[in-house]
Amino acid sequence: MSHLAQQKDPLLKRVRRIGGQVQALERAIDDDAGCAKTLHLAAAIRGALNGLMDELIEAHAREHVARPGLSDMERNQGLDEILEAIRRYSK
Repeated sequence: MSHLAQQKDPLLKRVRRIGGQVQALERAIDDDAGCAKTLHLAAAIRGALNGLMDELIEAHAREHVARPGLSDMERNQGLDEILEAIRRYSK
């Protein structure tokens, strides 16, 4: 996704932040933290992943479906890619 190169730094920051959240969850489980704290950490990770997924889907849709000048075949391929990603993510 070369069009993401413009957003590379903010995307990497988000991914690293999510990685930190996953590490915090791992520590909480390893340290026998309370259920509420563990649930809160897991929910925060899911929310962060949802936000990242939303951003990636939007970027893909704008570049590979909605961008002027795309052929019908390119648009259909872009749409198929988004739908496949959504199907996999929603399982």
